[in-house]
Amino acid sequence: MKNRFKTYRKRILIFLAIMGPGIITANVDNDAGGIATYSVCGAHFGYSLLWSFIPIIFALIIIQEMCSRMAVVTGKGLADLIREEFGVRITFYSMIILILANIGNTMANFAGIAASAQLFGISKSLLVILSAVFVWFLVLKGTYKSVEKVFLVACLFYVTYIISGFIVKPDWNEVVANVVKPKIEFSRPYVFMLIGLIGTTIAPWMQFYQQASVVEKDIKIKDYAYNRLDVIIGSFVVNIVAIFIVVVCAATLFKSGIRIETASDAAIALRPLAGNYCYLLFAAGLFNASLFAASILPLSTAYTVCEGMGWELGVNKKFREAPQFYWLYSVIIIIGAAFILIPNINFVKIMLVTQVANGILLPFVLILMLLLVNKKRLMGEYANSAFYNVISWFVVVAMILLTIILLFSYF
Repeated sequence: MKNRFKTYRKRILIFLAIMGPGIITANVDNDAGGIATYSVCGAHFGYSLLWSFIPIIFALIIIQEMCSRMAVVTGKGLADLIREEFGVRITFYSMIILILANIGNTMANFAGIAASAQLFGISKSLLVILSAVFVWFLVLKGTYKSVEKVFLVACLFYVTYIISGFIVKPDWNEVVANVVKPKIEFSRPYVFMLIGLIGTTIAPWMQFYQQASVVEKDIKIKDYAYNRLDVIIGSFVVNIVAIFIVVVCAATLFKSGIRIETASDAAIALRPLAGNYCYLLFAAGLFNASLFAASILPLSTAYTVCEGMGWELGVNKKFREAPQFYWLYSVIIIIGAAFILIPNINFVKIMLVTQVANGILLPFVLILMLLLVNKKRLMGEYANSAFYNVISWFVVVAMILLTIILLFSYF
């Protein structure tokens, strides 16, 4: 009995040491753009799209697990492998697309910080500037371990949306019915929102950041089972939070016929319907999510581009050791924060369109990943199984078909 207890204790300690990349990467997806997407989904479509989270959870687990497995087996990030296996040209175009998408996402998150400032009745400019300085210093002056601890604590604050879900007292029978009985449409708004849900939950930047963070943490094959568990927990948690955001907005705003444009609109509209506590929880959740993602997205971009270009990178390195890494991180933060300070800038469409763009770009990243993870020369016995390939290619084909349907709806 004593030996069994020691074994369990050892396993728990190993998991606590390993956990981080999967949970952090997944939870960043519930950023300002993600919260806006889920809020609009619930307010405009009610519970009708809840069914999509079931396949999204399993697709996210499989895709992020492939990234972690490649990182552990090869010891290299995704951008690094793309450059080595497919050449500089494909890597260059991939980096350009990722930079543009992540600048838009970073702007959206600083817009979320500005919106949360207004919800709390404090200066928008002051909070945006202080937040930009904070996330810059966090990475510039921290080590990987210290930065990761801050990010893991930030993940805990997503519980505010789950609490909100119980405060509004939805009809849980109706919720479950919509999860298990899909109501699929092929109208333009429905397909647009479905692509947005997939794009905001399985964003292209995630694969690059997940793999880079596993490499930087130097996780070995003998401990890979714990890393896989980290991926699974992160994938479930992020989608549970997303489901609760949809449920809150569906149970209140959709039922009352209130249409919204942003996550801050959702908080304001919830106040008279669900009370002050729900309003404050939504506001606090929006600030935490926006600040969290405003740190991770520029960091993800810096990791990916420096990997792809063969430059020095990593939070554990000093500025003089990895100047390109830190300059790129800094410039993206400055651009993201500066644009929010321009008067009368409306980022509503940027938030939603960026998430849809993520969904449209996802197949291109997945195709490159699948070609890599199936190379026996790289992966050996850890190459993809037939099951993983079937699920992954199904996601690729589904996203391409949804994109085609969306494009044809405009003609």
